[in-house]
Amino acid sequence: MAARPHAFVVMPFGRKPSGDGGLIDFNRIYADLIQPALTKAGLEPFRADQEERAGDIRTDMFQELLIADLVVADLSIDNPNVWYELGVRHALRARGVVLICGGRVTTAFDLYTDRKLRYGLLDGLPDPATLASDIEALSSMVQATMESWQGRSISPVYSLLPNLQEPDWKTLRIGDVREFWEKHEAWLDRIDRARRAGQIGDMLVLADEAPVAAFRGEAWIAAGIALRNAERFRFALEQLEKGLSIEPTDLKALQEEGICLQRLAIAGEQGFSLDRARDHYRKTLEAHPKDAETLALAARVDKDAWVEEWRRPGNTPEQNRDTASEAIELLTLAMEQYSKGFRAVPAHYYSGINALTLMYLNRHLTDDPSRDHTMEVMAGAVRFAAECEEDEGAQYWALTTLADLEVLVGNPETVKVAYQKAIARNDKDRFALESTRSQLQLLQELGFRPEPVSTAIALLDRAIETTTPLSVRWQPRQAILFSGHIMDAPDRTQPRFPAAMEAAATERIGAALDALGAGAEDIAYCQAAAGGDLIFLEAAQQRQVRCQILLPFDEATFLQRSVLPSVHGEAWRDRYFAMKDRLTLPIRLMPDELGPTPAQANAYERCNLWLLNSTLACGIARVRFIALWNGAGGDGPGGTAHLHQEVQRRTGRVSWIDTRSLPCA
Repeated sequence: MAARPHAFVVMPFGRKPSGDGGLIDFNRIYADLIQPALTKAGLEPFRADQEERAGDIRTDMFQELLIADLVVADLSIDNPNVWYELGVRHALRARGVVLICGGRVTTAFDLYTDRKLRYGLLDGLPDPATLASDIEALSSMVQATMESWQGRSISPVYSLLPNLQEPDWKTLRIGDVREFWEKHEAWLDRIDRARRAGQIGDMLVLADEAPVAAFRGEAWIAAGIALRNAERFRFALEQLEKGLSIEPTDLKALQEEGICLQRLAIAGEQGFSLDRARDHYRKTLEAHPKDAETLALAARVDKDAWVEEWRRPGNTPEQNRDTASEAIELLTLAMEQYSKGFRAVPAHYYSGINALTLMYLNRHLTDDPSRDHTMEVMAGAVRFAAECEEDEGAQYWALTTLADLEVLVGNPETVKVAYQKAIARNDKDRFALESTRSQLQLLQELGFRPEPVSTAIALLDRAIETTTPLSVRWQPRQAILFSGHIMDAPDRTQPRFPAAMEAAATERIGAALDALGAGAEDIAYCQAAAGGDLIFLEAAQQRQVRCQILLPFDEATFLQRSVLPSVHGEAWRDRYFAMKDRLTLPIRLMPDELGPTPAQANAYERCNLWLLNSTLACGIARVRFIALWNGAGGDGPGGTAHLHQEVQRRTGRVSWIDTRSLPCA
């Protein structure tokens, strides 16, 4: 479940003179008005005086003014500390400020035109006659401010200096706030471990739990990149768009969004087109006109459009060549875009080798010699740029560029030596190897330099076969998510899933799995509570489905809370261990994988969100949902109603077994 956005309240503390001979109790203003309004709006309120640690209160105050999602400033009196803190926030952030005042409206020139909410005061306390409406008004104003985050700048500093850029919050860490940053580092470490392990579902749960927007945006973008690498383009796009709603100028995220739009268009997904991807890059380049990576990605759109024009299944190289020649203008557009990127950043050898390859293809298809000299010069420039690569993490791509260059200008023997060097630097990265091969396949389909090309493809085919473990290759045909009621405890007053209903539920769950054709090619995600969960797991195992169990607690605690309390609890425990002995995948425990459950969060609902995100990470089109559920609503994120809604919205592939219709034996 998503963490509540963080609101920092800037206001006087205690009782202060009102300026008209009276006193205002600001602690009561906070407790009776501001705190309830912020909570109602879905935010987590905080005042600097709530920090109980010893130390300089200014340290916490500066940190909050930097990273808080929202700052609420009470300008009821001319308090220099409040004005100073508001000025700091206006200097650090362009948005995320709500101004309030009691009794009178401030006449400060710099804020004279800013909208302020005026609340009622009576004898220095919130006016009982208007308190309820004041809470509602402040809550509504806060919600409107949060929803219009990407609108105009609220800060007069950024409004009057439109070219001023907000600072990167990570570069302005305040070292004395050790506890805050220690928690952040631990959270970031779990995100990174999940990324390296390929556990994208873990990343998504952790992203939602980040305490402030800056962290959530960073994590959603990281999750989106991981999903894109796993070729889950639609789900990746969801996460990237969430991250960009917070960090709209993040160039890497914008590039990744474009890649997803492009790949979805190539796959023929409804609602996606190469024109949409092209328009996205055009807008990105308006802000970053000389960014070589973005120029190269934009060029790839034109290249894909060209390939789409001539690639036909079953065509001979001669037929492909004739059709490709007719669409040469699209090739030229891509070639010029790649060339522009290489000229902008001569070290960007990726742009250079792609521009050069398209020049050679243009020569191959049209016999036009006008670029021969440019090709000769560019070949030397690309070779120099690739040979100068110092980043160890990029060595494979630098060596692959040199190998691709040999395909253009060398012979089969030089191609063989160059690709062997590149493959030796590949760290079992299937995506990288297949990406390299796809470029060569394009050349092969056009009949370009058959011997060097076939030599390179043969080497890559052997590398893909020998370096990619089977565990990485396996992808489920279906990812089946299950959520169902726990078996009623003996003392449950309102029956929901009594023991007498077990036989009917077992039959219906088996029928649902059979309707899906569930088998060894599928994976199932589930908890393992007595009742629906264990019935489902037993049925899935009978059909050879791989079962991935995620538990909200350590195993002993889970058994005590979710297995033993049921009717015939000891028998359910024996069934749990019998099921566990048949598992082919290890049980994953939430405290170990995701860390402690956040305060005010429900561990079972958090685990269900973990199950949902892990299932979606398998690919949205693969997701199926089986629910053993009485249809009751009102549960929050992670409840069965929420899981039903999320899967229904994305795929519509839901099997609902309504327990109200099941007979009791």
